[in-house]
Amino acid sequence: MTVIKNIAKDRVLQITAALVVLSLFFARPKLADINFSTLFSILGMMTVIQIFEYLHILDYFAYRLTARATTNRQLTWLFVLLAIVAGMFLTNDVTVLTLVPLYLRIAKKFELPEILPVTLIGMAANFGSAFTPFGNTHNIFLMNHYGIHVGKFFTWSIPLLIASLLLITLFTLFIKSTPLPSVPAEDIHVQTRPTIITVVVALIIFGGVLEMIPSWVGAIAAIALALAFNPKIMGDVDYAVVLTFGGFFVIVSVLRQLPWVVALIGGLMATEHSVFLTSMFSSQIISNVPSTVLIAKFTNFQEALFLGSNIGGLGTVVGSMCNLLVFKQYTEFGNKDSGKFFIGFSALNFLGLAILGVMGWIILDFIY
Repeated sequence: MTVIKNIAKDRVLQITAALVVLSLFFARPKLADINFSTLFSILGMMTVIQIFEYLHILDYFAYRLTARATTNRQLTWLFVLLAIVAGMFLTNDVTVLTLVPLYLRIAKKFELPEILPVTLIGMAANFGSAFTPFGNTHNIFLMNHYGIHVGKFFTWSIPLLIASLLLITLFTLFIKSTPLPSVPAEDIHVQTRPTIITVVVALIIFGGVLEMIPSWVGAIAAIALALAFNPKIMGDVDYAVVLTFGGFFVIVSVLRQLPWVVALIGGLMATEHSVFLTSMFSSQIISNVPSTVLIAKFTNFQEALFLGSNIGGLGTVVGSMCNLLVFKQYTEFGNKDSGKFFIGFSALNFLGLAILGVMGWIILDFIY
């Protein structure tokens, strides 16, 4: 029942389901347009992420690193660094769900700044998740949809990561380097063998993303491991993401059958730069995941779509699900001045979008 309630209250899924029903009045979706390989990969990854949550891997590193901080700026930089690395492997959503509340607890205890550091943690999670094929769900989709070789993927993501690191480093300089009281580390025990086994299963899922093995193998392995560790883990898996992606495929399948939609979107797909800009700006309105699924059906400019969708995670609160979660975590942690946070968050994100957008344009010119 808890699983059903969690799925039912997911706002993104609710909107997607409504759009699916509406789309059925225009055309019938084609089964061939449903990318089941992507759905299996996402299910497996969502399950593995919950296993890592169960093993408290991210909590362990968070408390170990924060105990070393001596200044406000250093503390923020350690959180940002951990957010980048965690985003690469645990997705940006899980990263902010863990690190934002942790930072806010420390900030309230020692009366530290909140708006800028929390915003930077969210941005860093987006940057890190863009680096790996499985850091973002839309990266998993791109790998499956285009059959992208992992080496080729990293030729795109490494320049983007370097540009992102330069940007986030610049932003951290705006935080005052004032002395910080000692932050005690909590004694969190990490179980070595279960962690190693989980990493192996994650690699199996990665093999499915790269089409080295059937993607359903990784999903089954992840579910079996979760049930072996604790069946309750399966109750925490974000099934709404899988169902939402399924809904995206249905909607896009219908849209591809509407001549006026094909003509409209096709007109925006003429060059790699137009794909880049369309992806980046459409993400600001409908979020980068559905934007990627939609645009991918109309273009073969893979590099441009990758850069546009990942950079498009910056900007508005709906640019990515990660942004929404950052805002939600901040407001739910007892912070009443959500308006001030929204202004600060948006200003920094739009500045980051503008700077990284220019860098992305340069990277795109270099690739082509």
